[in-house]
Amino acid sequence: MAATLKVRVIPRARRNEISGWREGALVVRLTAPPVEGAANKLLLRFVSQQLGVRPTDVTLASGERSREKVLRIETLTQDDLNALLPPAP
Repeated sequence: MAATLKVRVIPRARRNEISGWREGALVVRLTAPPVEGAANKLLLRFVSQQLGVRPTDVTLASGERSREKVLRIETLTQDDLNALLPPAP
């Protein structure tokens, strides 16, 4: 039942925000630096808040040290996730 989401992270932004889509990935700007997993932790917490799920339901499936990441959301189906996200171009 888990859904996956491809994300492109832009660290050290002015504020935490979703800023659209780029090449099939949701662009997420985060205030945290990409040091010692700080941006990854903030990404998981921020995405869980935006989707209205528990922080423990969102995990990093791949891309721990990359800007391109794949998140796994345990409590949503792919259709549910798509309905919660801004429309892709």
